[in-house]
Amino acid sequence: MRKIKSVCLFIVMVSLSALSHAESLIAMTPQQMQTLGITVSPLVATNAVVSNKLPGEIIIPVNQERIVSTPQSGLIDAMYFAAGQSVKRGQVIAHISSTELVALQSDYLRGKTQHQLSKNMADRDRELYKDGIIAERRLLTTESSHQELSVELRQRRQALKMAGMGEGSIAKLEKSGELASGFTLTSPIDGVVIEQLGSTGQRVDASMPIYRIAKLKPLWLEIHAPIEMMHFAKEGMIINIPKYQASGKITTIIRNLNRNDQTVHLRAEITSGTEKLFPGQFVEAELVSENAANQFAVPKSAVIRNANNSYVFVQTAKGFLPKLVKVSSEQPTQAVITGAFTGKEKVAISGTVAIKSAWYSSITQ
Repeated sequence: MRKIKSVCLFIVMVSLSALSHAESLIAMTPQQMQTLGITVSPLVATNAVVSNKLPGEIIIPVNQERIVSTPQSGLIDAMYFAAGQSVKRGQVIAHISSTELVALQSDYLRGKTQHQLSKNMADRDRELYKDGIIAERRLLTTESSHQELSVELRQRRQALKMAGMGEGSIAKLEKSGELASGFTLTSPIDGVVIEQLGSTGQRVDASMPIYRIAKLKPLWLEIHAPIEMMHFAKEGMIINIPKYQASGKITTIIRNLNRNDQTVHLRAEITSGTEKLFPGQFVEAELVSENAANQFAVPKSAVIRNANNSYVFVQTAKGFLPKLVKVSSEQPTQAVITGAFTGKEKVAISGTVAIKSAWYSSITQ
């Protein structure tokens, strides 16, 4: 037990000593630097911090995609667009023949005739009631029947609309009495046909999808970022996809941690370079933080770790001084740091192992 206490006391004493010597001078002559292969480089101020590359998937924004389905069962007898083609809103994209539609039109015309007859009877009975020829009860019965037929006619008209007939087609049906053998499907938005889900000659049931149409600008990028990125990622932050020269901004940080891989879900809207991207494509992106003060870019080899802290060795007239820094971003060869610098300092970028050994020796003495 005494031995364990002694070890713990030693660790505490070393830790306190390390803190007290954290910025103590490490004496070193130019000759020693040359012998140990130590080189220095000036700090480079930077206004932008770039994160590590993060994997993400390109998807279509939910409000920019539409599924065009057949409102009534029938037979596809014409399709005018295929996957990859651009369409305009209201443009005819397919035609479907439907015997069910013919039956709905017949029911509507029959209902319209019955409605007109009931209207004539109601008008006649009102006149007869005024002249005292019929009782009020008969008038009320006639008017009630007319109201019921009015509701039924509206239902049949709505059924035609749900079957794919527009106001113009219904007006034409009322005027000519000629039954249409089918209906056309039109594009609900300006966009591109992403997928053709039907084919000419195919029998389809009601609500079966025929086309998938989407607007492809802007696009969304869905990223699963390490939870450590949460101190760095912010809404409105610029995001780049370097390989495809595409860019946008973070729009949403979903506060829901993925238990399996401990990642946070970020969503970005890509507004530039979307013509080079495809829905479902996996890409690598990087976050860019701009206008940050007192930030400097150094080679990654300049940063050394001690416990949970990061340091760089700043050159002085008599050697090197360890400086505590915060690493904002790391790339394979470069790191962005913040700390108490004037911007005129030079830091060691090679031979840091030798300086670190000398530093540790001074700490433990």
